[in-house]
Amino acid sequence: MALYGSLATLRQQAPKTEVFAAAFAYLEELTRPGSAAGERARSVAAGKVGKIDLSLGAFSLEQAYETKVRADGFFESHRRYIDLQFVLEGEELLEVADISRMKVRAPYDAERDLITYEDSADVSLLRLFAGEAAIFFPEDVHMPTLRIRSAPVLVHKCVIKLPVG
Repeated sequence: MALYGSLATLRQQAPKTEVFAAAFAYLEELTRPGSAAGERARSVAAGKVGKIDLSLGAFSLEQAYETKVRADGFFESHRRYIDLQFVLEGEELLEVADISRMKVRAPYDAERDLITYEDSADVSLLRLFAGEAAIFFPEDVHMPTLRIRSAPVLVHKCVIKLPVG
């Protein structure tokens, strides 16, 4: 099931593989005060996404967006990539469920590495604040980018895509 918490906590709990080590090294660079990577990620304009290739087939999607109401969200999972979602600035709510409890809405789209699911109330809620991250494995259905409060918040986030296997 999904993991979440500080980078230090996730580093201890995540699989001890080269690709995870590279992802955490990248996030450490991103969060180091004055780093070029951190400045680049914080300068992404709202509604934009930048792709940064990492090693071992992993890549980071650096993005900025305003959190949205739940009605505008959707449940998703992936087969080829594990998501390591790190909130650099802002805060958001995510909903998470085990894939066994969800009903597929749209079948697997290999080009987008995406499966979408019907809405469900049988989920867990996860709040991520600046400096926190979550790891979603292929069996973790998730709905990210949701508002915690009534007003939207601008979020700067990196979603590192780590190849499965």
